Amino acid sequence: MATPTAPQVCMTLSALAATAATRRPSGETRDEQTWRVAAGISQQLRALWPATRAGWHLAWLALSPDDANMAYITKSIDGSNRFAVVARGTIGNITDILEDLDVGTVVPFTASGSPTPVTVSKGAMTAFTQVATMVSIPPPPGDVLGAPVPEGAFAHQGATLAQALADLVEAAPTTPQPTVYVTGHSLGGSIATMLAPYLYTQARNWTNVPQFALETFAAPTAGLQSFATYVDGLPFDNNHHVNAWDAVPLAWSSLAEVKQDKWYPSPGPAGDTTVHRLFDVLDGLRKGNVYVQPGVRQQLPVDGDYSTHDPALTNSTLADFMGQVAYQHADNTYLGLLGTSLLSPSGPMVTSVSPTSGKNGSTVVIEGGGFARGSLLDFGPIPCTDLIIEPGGNLIRATVPDGVGIVDVRVTNVLGTSPVVPLGQFAYDGPAPLVVTGVDPTSGQAKKTTVTITGSGFPRGAGVNFKDQASKSVTWLSDTQLTATAPLQIDDDQTVDITVTVGDIASPTGPSDEFTYTGRL
Repeated sequence: MATPTAPQVCMTLSALAATAATRRPSGETRDEQTWRVAAGISQQLRALWPATRAGWHLAWLALSPDDANMAYITKSIDGSNRFAVVARGTIGNITDILEDLDVGTVVPFTASGSPTPVTVSKGAMTAFTQVATMVSIPPPPGDVLGAPVPEGAFAHQGATLAQALADLVEAAPTTPQPTVYVTGHSLGGSIATMLAPYLYTQARNWTNVPQFALETFAAPTAGLQSFATYVDGLPFDNNHHVNAWDAVPLAWSSLAEVKQDKWYPSPGPAGDTTVHRLFDVLDGLRKGNVYVQPGVRQQLPVDGDYSTHDPALTNSTLADFMGQVAYQHADNTYLGLLGTSLLSPSGPMVTSVSPTSGKNGSTVVIEGGGFARGSLLDFGPIPCTDLIIEPGGNLIRATVPDGVGIVDVRVTNVLGTSPVVPLGQFAYDGPAPLVVTGVDPTSGQAKKTTVTITGSGFPRGAGVNFKDQASKSVTWLSDTQLTATAPLQIDDDQTVDITVTVGDIASPTGPSDEFTYTGRL
């Protein structure tokens, strides 16, 4: 088995930074979430399957007060005398990520160590300041949700990142010379480009002076030309890894490129007018500031091949386009392009709740996966305390807690919180949530093609709309399935959303309900 490369190891460590990033829906303290993050990262560092190969140990971790940023330090335990400083940016959807940094205002980066002024965005400076000033907390009193407390992760109580790194490196052997990797994915990579010169400057005063290396992945640009010139002039390797089809690293230097009609090659998706307007707005956030990314650009794949894409997101709609952007930006996409193991096992996943409506105190069955010992269950903002996790971790039997309205049922453990899914909802006192989860076929002709619509909450008499046109032929099969014949459209060469309607209520739209017209008879 080949020895993992530095980019493979650094991207794996960067991906682990997203572990347990979502706060428990019913709420948890910052300390509780910090311990949960640390337990999850430590658990995965002990695994043999990722590029880290159980050769790294969590040594320090801190979370910002608002949960916007997290960073951790890990050290090698294989005798290579390596350390990694890993930054995590804000976790959210792609639009939130692109909008997160305040890039219309620039400020001096006074912590860079540069003898002349260098300039970064105000948003990047805010994120850097949070990461540089976060301090570690006391260790938890015991296990965290059934997972052991990582030894050493809370050893540097009250220490900042730079203080903890200095303590670790000074205590390390001098031979071989210590190496410090500074790394991060997405906004974590943007923060890493600022942490590297800051820590390098700090380290010049240490007795055991390490060598540095900066490895970033999918990082938006943090600063202007002065910043890039200074970082590129520092005596350490600096590689900026970019998926050729990831839009996020184009912020904020060349985001306008995404406005090309065929930015994604065949099979797409092509950007429509709405996509172009969105990226116009996003690109305008920089207010004319010219951003420059430091480092040697390492394109993935080198030849720009587009075979790595989500085939379910190729229609010319905003939902498909932004979904493809999210796929191309994802941690596992980068790990796959680097030719290393994907993150697995993943965090918990809810696939269905049965029944999807009922009263307080009723019994429901939650199906999915990754339901580890000690997992927590929430019905929206309300914790559920009466639950049994079946052996195998694929099923939970629970008593519905007091609540009201329609809520998302989600499971939390040290690896994360299950995402919101259409069939993972519960409606107090009914009716069942109205959801479309699939259509078959996904394309056809008007007045000829009969489509089977799958989902939940379909009562007798439900209607079906193709965009804004009602189908005149709807057949109820069950509360989870209907059939409807595609009606005429003004433009019969387009992709539309199919919605199920009950009175004034319509199912929410998304890529799973899309139908593409292929012309009329």
